[in-house]
Formats: sequence, structure tokens, C-alpha cells
Amino acid sequence: MTGDNERREWMVEHQLRRRGIRDERVLAAMSRIPRELFVPAECRLQAYEDSPIGIGFDQTISQPYMTALMCESLALSGHERVLDVGTGSGYHAAVLSRLAGEVYSIELIPELADQARMNLERAGLLQNLEIITGDGSHGYPPAAPYDAISVAAGAPEIPFALLEQLKDPGRLAIPVGSFADQDLEIVTKYGSEIHKRSATLCRFVPLRGDLGWKD
Repeated sequence: MTGDNERREWMVEHQLRRRGIRDERVLAAMSRIPRELFVPAECRLQAYEDSPIGIGFDQTISQPYMTALMCESLALSGHERVLDVGTGSGYHAAVLSRLAGEVYSIELIPELADQARMNLERAGLLQNLEIITGDGSHGYPPAAPYDAISVAAGAPEIPFALLEQLKDPGRLAIPVGSFADQDLEIVTKYGSEIHKRSATLCRFVPLRGDLGWKD
């Protein structure tokens, strides 16, 4: 475990802080959460490399920098209700759970949702976090509205359901673009106005579901 702890600190200092992540709450959360518990066992030594890692079902755990950038962009203070679309292995939801008051994370693939629950339970991070199996392109209406929404999959356009479930004011981080390449868009909702800015170019797995990419 000492090796994992050292690799985690190196990740925070060299991949996050030196690349411009400034939110100390994000840095602290990622310095404490054992990312090695959220990757396949055979990939444990690669857990803190700054690259995505396959987790099965043509899905990945995002590179640490992208996780940090998305979480920082939501500007969370600790009391918010957050929707996480695309649970994957559960790591992104784990970081959000240390930054917000309550987190709802939705995953389309049942096997991944089950694996994420086990990963989060092993990490002791299910206290304020609920995993739902379902079509995240529709959001999760039972817990709406949300102060912030994070989408860890690339969409052809922003699903209208997510904008409807976002509080006023509220923030949404979502990759938008082609099937292969996207811009990470940070969307802020103020009344009837929607403001967008591009945070970086990125490449995510495609958002599946009724309002995402079709097979």
C-alpha cells in the first residue's frame, strides 16, 4: 500500500497541481481516494498513470487530470446535490462524494453498476452516494433538480433532459462533439440563459441511451 500512497501523491503533485488544478478540495479528495480499487486488478500498477484504463464493456476510467478538471469546473463547496452520468467503475462518483453533500450516479450497464457498488463499498465511500442502473441520457428525475451534473461520456449534443434537471443557477460538465473527439463544455444555467465555455479538447467513450449516440 505504501507504493500506492506514493504514486497517489505523485499523481496529485505532477499530473494535477502542476497542470493547473487549483481547487484544494479536489486535490485533497484525489490524494485520499485509492484509485487502485477502481481499476482491474491486473492494471493496479497503472492506476496512477495519466491515461484512461479499460474496465470492460468498451468503457474506461478517465485519466486523473480529466476527472480533476471536471470536478473543479463544477465549483462545489460541499453541500450540493450532484448527478454523475456514467458511473463506470465508480471513481468519478467517489471523488464527487468527497466534494458534495449527496451524489446520484447512474450507469447504463448493470454489470458495471454492480462492480461500482462493490468498489465504493470497499473504499468506504457509499455514505452519501447512490448508484442507479438506468439510462443516464435522461438524467435521474426522482432526485432532481441538481446543483451540478457531470457527464463522463461524449455526447453529440447536450441532452435536454439534463438541462431541465439542472437547478437555477447550476453547472453542467459534459463532453460534446463527434463520436471520436469532443470539447469539454462547462455549462452554466442562469434563469432562461445558458452560458457555455470550452474547457479543453477531450476524447471520451460515447454517451449511450435514448438521447446519446445510437449503436
